[in-house]
Amino acid sequence: MEKRILGRTGKELSIIGFGGILVMDETASESERLVKKAIDKGINYFDVAPNYGNAQEMLGPALKPYRDDVFLACKSELRDYDGVMSDFSESLRLLKTDHIDLYQLHAVTTDEDVDRILSKNGALKAFLELRDKGVIRYIGFSAHTEEAALRLLESFDFDTILFPFNWVTWNKDDFGKKLMSVARERNLGILALKALAKRALTKNEKRAYPKAWYYPVETFEEAQKALRFTLSLPVTAAVTPGHEKFFDWACEIADDYSPITDEELKELKEKATELTPIFPEN
Repeated sequence: MEKRILGRTGKELSIIGFGGILVMDETASESERLVKKAIDKGINYFDVAPNYGNAQEMLGPALKPYRDDVFLACKSELRDYDGVMSDFSESLRLLKTDHIDLYQLHAVTTDEDVDRILSKNGALKAFLELRDKGVIRYIGFSAHTEEAALRLLESFDFDTILFPFNWVTWNKDDFGKKLMSVARERNLGILALKALAKRALTKNEKRAYPKAWYYPVETFEEAQKALRFTLSLPVTAAVTPGHEKFFDWACEIADDYSPITDEELKELKEKATELTPIFPEN
């Protein structure tokens, strides 16, 4: 699988990242099978978080045989020093490792999130201490609003961002364009979420897939255009959704990857106007 450099870190990551939700609520043997499948396909980038149910517990043992050869990213949604320290310790235990390659502030959305993170005893203080101890190597964040993401970038020299660079949100609302520009100027590692999302669920609509809170692409052809759109942006990798079908599609698309064409881009722009994007949330 193609690999790209993660910004100024110099690390080479597979263009498809293994989303930890894939192993959430799976058996140990099934988790081992999924991780081995990823490794066999050339994936070396794994991403997980404490709020993905029991994903850390399932991923840790399954990933242990390959740990020295992969790039492991984890997150914390807590905003205070003590909370992050506790979160991190538990993540190390569950993931059966002694370090995290990339530790990320998770789902930063509001001004209040940013204020708490940057406060005297906020999350960032813990992140810096963990980096000084050598138990994390790089510091990043995921965000669900551009405003919060840009505020963070103004306040600290992060290594990476993880953001929903998605064909509908980008083409309908220009969501992510300003952030992408700033991230490129600073040579950050740029990672993508929700590449295979199609639209927000309507008020009383049931989930089509238990691990997806949005409505995903419906066909392989649609997935191909959606993922190639995201990978045609200056991103290092796109993290897969939580169901094996989409993981398999993503790997197949990556194996035969080619940039999105002007004609396909025009088609996606027209299609996006008819859809309700997953971000910004209404």
